[in-house]
Amino acid sequence: MRFLPTDEQSDFARTLRSLLGSAQVPAVVRAWADGEHGPGHELRSRLAATGLFALAAPEAYEGAGLLPPELSLGFVELGRAGMPGPVVESAAVSVLLSELGDEALAKRFLPGLVAGEAWATLTLPGAGGGSPYALDADAAAHCFAVSAAGELRLAAPGEVLRSTDPARRLSQPAAAGGDGGSGGDAGELLAAGPAVARAAVVAGRWARLLTAAQCLGVGEALLARTVGYVKQRTQFGAPIGSFQAVKHRLADTLLALEFARPLLWAAALSTAPGDVAAAKLRCGEAAYHAAMTALRLHGAVGYTEELDLSLWLRKARPLRDAWGTPSACRAEVMRSVTPG
Repeated sequence: MRFLPTDEQSDFARTLRSLLGSAQVPAVVRAWADGEHGPGHELRSRLAATGLFALAAPEAYEGAGLLPPELSLGFVELGRAGMPGPVVESAAVSVLLSELGDEALAKRFLPGLVAGEAWATLTLPGAGGGSPYALDADAAAHCFAVSAAGELRLAAPGEVLRSTDPARRLSQPAAAGGDGGSGGDAGELLAAGPAVARAAVVAGRWARLLTAAQCLGVGEALLARTVGYVKQRTQFGAPIGSFQAVKHRLADTLLALEFARPLLWAAALSTAPGDVAAAKLRCGEAAYHAAMTALRLHGAVGYTEELDLSLWLRKARPLRDAWGTPSACRAEVMRSVTPG
């Protein structure tokens, strides 16, 4: 099986990298962390023009079809650039609505998500790898919540909580709390029943896959910035990058990322639960390892918020744990390989 992108897929990734490289994403991230969402919304529209968000929606609703390999490539670039906002959750909502098979709901929400006119965020029951906390619900036009009882509702954002990453704001929507979202403040009921539960499982798996892709991109960005730094910083009259201990640490980081990459492409091709969990586990751990390496080799300057490096450092651990902690992913991998 070939785990290398096609020429067309590589061209798509290069297009996204070029767009994001000229978009001054660090300034967008800082504005987002301060509650100014305008630059992020503008960048979202530019990304939508490339067809990125269309890769998570059927053609019948102005999408390009459900294409996890191409979407994963795109999300590696989003992670590499440090793109803020509920990008994973918006894609997962598109998949949820596509899998649900409710034409009225799909027509109501999918065209706007595909066109980049709105963000959506999503909470799923914890047993499915989800979380009761919605990402950036204050910036999203739609906050979808699936309860353990199999109800899909539009919910109002709750109190905003701070994350390790200032550009990731979490809140618990009303429909995600209590006994599954019943009650007057639970939000509009969109659908209920076994179909919602099945669609939520698929959406959660896509969210896990795309978060793994983001992790890989974050790890690559951290490694690239660290390599550039150790070539410039000198000690004892020589660049620290020439020291054997530094080379070994960077080599270990590179190996972790390179071993994670084929797992991501395999998971994007199969979307099997075990494959997706394995990719999330390795990509998440590789990104976290890259963050620790970057912090150690940058020294005290790595702690400063003024340095752009901090924007990626603070993403590594939250993304590692989002949509499936390492322990949850290990358990999923074990279930996939254990007979019976």
